[in-house]
Amino acid sequence: MGSVLKVAQAAKDAKTAMNKLSTIEKNKILEAMAQGLLNHTEFILKQNMLDVEAAKEKGRTSALIDRLALTKARIQDMAQGLRDVAALADPVGEIIHGTKRPNGLMITKKRVPLGVVGIIYEARPNVTADAIGLCLKTSNAVVLKGGSEAIHSNSAVADVMVQAGEVAGLPKGAVGLIRDVSRSAVTEMMKLNDLIDVLIPRGGAGLIQSVVQNATVPVIETGTGNCHIYVDDSADLNMAAQITVNAKTTRPAVCNAAESLLVHADVAAGFLPKVFADLKKEGVEIRGCEVSQKYGAIPATQEDYETEFLDYIISVKVVRDVDEAIAHINKYSTGHSEAIITNDYKNAERFKDEVDSAAVYVNASTRFTDGFEFGFGAEIGISTQKLHARGPMGLEELTTVKYVIDGDGQIR
Repeated sequence: MGSVLKVAQAAKDAKTAMNKLSTIEKNKILEAMAQGLLNHTEFILKQNMLDVEAAKEKGRTSALIDRLALTKARIQDMAQGLRDVAALADPVGEIIHGTKRPNGLMITKKRVPLGVVGIIYEARPNVTADAIGLCLKTSNAVVLKGGSEAIHSNSAVADVMVQAGEVAGLPKGAVGLIRDVSRSAVTEMMKLNDLIDVLIPRGGAGLIQSVVQNATVPVIETGTGNCHIYVDDSADLNMAAQITVNAKTTRPAVCNAAESLLVHADVAAGFLPKVFADLKKEGVEIRGCEVSQKYGAIPATQEDYETEFLDYIISVKVVRDVDEAIAHINKYSTGHSEAIITNDYKNAERFKDEVDSAAVYVNASTRFTDGFEFGFGAEIGISTQKLHARGPMGLEELTTVKYVIDGDGQIR
């Protein structure tokens, strides 16, 4: 593992060998990788601490440091994620559709790997494990390019998994980590059309837009999460407060955290004082409209309503009704995850039908938009685009299709 070209070429060379692996062989490798993570927990934690200390010295936010930091529990979760992926059905080779034409041709549509998947991501070392596991199960080779802030952590996780995997039968070169942390390495990776079949960026808005705008390799856009919660006039206000605090504060630096709170005008006086007090206890800065400022919010700008904060900050707006809430969300949302808290069936159905996002919730936290929570074992990212994949990207989203045609001499 090392230079961009070397890693990508090795991945391409391993494509055929990856495609030959049986489900049993892939699951054996996944189990070996999971056990490798557990066996080398202390080594991974020591390497991770180098990244965490560097982030603290640079004055990074507590939310970013939380994304970066590993614990024994988080490494155990990474290992369990690999085992969960192993337990899932293998999509590769699945026959999606078959038909016999009048001329006798048998046309079969089957699921096949994408090939070489390139993943560019930021400060979450668990992405390294998730990406390797999902790509392995779908018989894809993978080229990883993590952020400089997590280079020690990503290197440790990748090295442990590759070493354990190769002992269990992982083809050499099938998993590669680019250790060059320069911007030029990312630029080079984005142009390797002959070696990489698809790129998946995972991180903040700047990273994603840079890849989308500059890559010549096809891109599956995983989205930033300017996620909203709308509290309707019929909502259970205690439930609404609990969901809001959960969605904003459990892990504010992840893409499914709530960034904006919309509240029906008829319940603002009864709801905002309580939820503001709860949010402030957790250290959240509240930026709001004129009405919400009466209850302790500081003035919000239009930019605040457009922003994925990834921090202990939330924007708030009091709206007239569900129509204004839906219009606001469709204007400012990044198409990730939105929630309505309501006991009005018609408003719930309208919200589900009219909000144009990948995941739409009724009376639940946006924090559930996650491959683990959706039963996918893990995820490669949350896609907010509409082509090929949308929402949490699990195993099926890492495959494409092939048509196989069997004949007995037909000509046209």
